Amino acid sequence: MGKLGYLATKADQLNEELIDADLRELRFAARRLASHAFVMGSGLGFGTTFLKFLASVAAIYLLILDRTNWRTNMLTCLLVPYIFLSLPSVLFSLFRGVVGKWIAFITVVLRLFFPRHFPDWLEMPGSLILVLVVSPGFLAHTIRDGLLGVIICLAIGCYLLQQHIRASGGFRNSFTKTNGISNSIGIILILVYPVWRLVVHLY
Repeated sequence: MGKLGYLATKADQLNEELIDADLRELRFAARRLASHAFVMGSGLGFGTTFLKFLASVAAIYLLILDRTNWRTNMLTCLLVPYIFLSLPSVLFSLFRGVVGKWIAFITVVLRLFFPRHFPDWLEMPGSLILVLVVSPGFLAHTIRDGLLGVIICLAIGCYLLQQHIRASGGFRNSFTKTNGISNSIGIILILVYPVWRLVVHLY
């Protein structure tokens, strides 16, 4: 009878330990769920989407700015991979689909058969469309949506910033000259998105 009571006590203790372990796991899962819900459903998720859109617009603005009379010494061809990596998913899917294929086809035809009538300022946008259309799925989805894509965007932004400051003749000139201010603001905007994404990822 004593042995049966001992076994019953041990079984009760084991059951209590299992229940406690299950409750701990549930509490941990609830905390993680709340954290992810906060990131996805609150200002962090919205902020990431908004900053991604803003960064793409800023990169396109810098690209256009460099193709006009406000030419700079920056390596603006780096903006093509930046736009590829930061373009919002809706626009990326649109240009990667039938619409992008038609634009790429027309661009190639114009470049091949009417080179004299193909303006220089269309070369970078044309290259961007071609990259969007022909990029492999690994680059278009795995790299673009992952942490590596964010790090590449950050590296491009930092490189363009230091190049712009050097071309302007110093940090002060980059924020006082007329064309320097516009370029500086654009580069800062393309830096904000990857920095924010890294902060959210670490959170």
